[in-house]
Amino acid sequence: MLEIQALTKNFGGVVAVDTLDLTVEEGEIVALIGPNGSGKSTTVNLIAGIFPATSGKVTFKGRDVTDAPPHRTLECGIARTFQNIRLFNELSVWQNLWVAQNAPDTRKSQNFLKRWMSGSAAARRSVEEELAFANLADKRDELAGNLAFGEQRRLELARSLAAKPSLLLLDEPAAGMNLEEVKALDGRLRTLQERGITILLVEHVMGLVMGIADRIAVLNFGRKIAEGTPAEVQADKLVREAYLGTTDSSTSQAVP
Repeated sequence: MLEIQALTKNFGGVVAVDTLDLTVEEGEIVALIGPNGSGKSTTVNLIAGIFPATSGKVTFKGRDVTDAPPHRTLECGIARTFQNIRLFNELSVWQNLWVAQNAPDTRKSQNFLKRWMSGSAAARRSVEEELAFANLADKRDELAGNLAFGEQRRLELARSLAAKPSLLLLDEPAAGMNLEEVKALDGRLRTLQERGITILLVEHVMGLVMGIADRIAVLNFGRKIAEGTPAEVQADKLVREAYLGTTDSSTSQAVP
């Protein structure tokens, strides 16, 4: 579904992503991990069209989307969440989901104003479904900015789903969550995979990553240093050195 070839991003003299090769197959959950500053979020921003690439190529479903602007990548079926939550704080929970409607059957047949003023039955049903999925139905009329942190995380995930993506880019969705919230997130991601949504997950919560990812790619200083199943990555010496700061195999148990 997604193929990244020799993707590179320079910020002045800093190489944030260095000739990255990565593929994501349809239906997979692929995790991208690494120390802070290793280029994970930059990679997500390159795929989503937030940053232009210095060089390299991003292909989605056989279509070259390198440097495509965010609204074009969304139209292609790529949605994302942000490391730092970005909601429309002065809109209600329901309105945050409504404005995100980008279903393929309504992109061209109905313009935004028409859908906003008169409403679409299918779009409204979709909003209700995502409210229920995020366990936010009782918060539908609350301002997004007034929600608790964990609720805002759930709303941002629901908003990305309202766009009906086939590929979901999640940038640290468990950041700031407590243990129970992380467990609930794990369940939601498994449900999304069952729905057929492909996921590229950037995350530091290793219990979540090791339990849910089909494959893991590890970045360090912008370069991919390892890739494989959770067990393979967990046993990799370079990963232990870069991510745990040790080569002692006994400390590798800290990864999960």
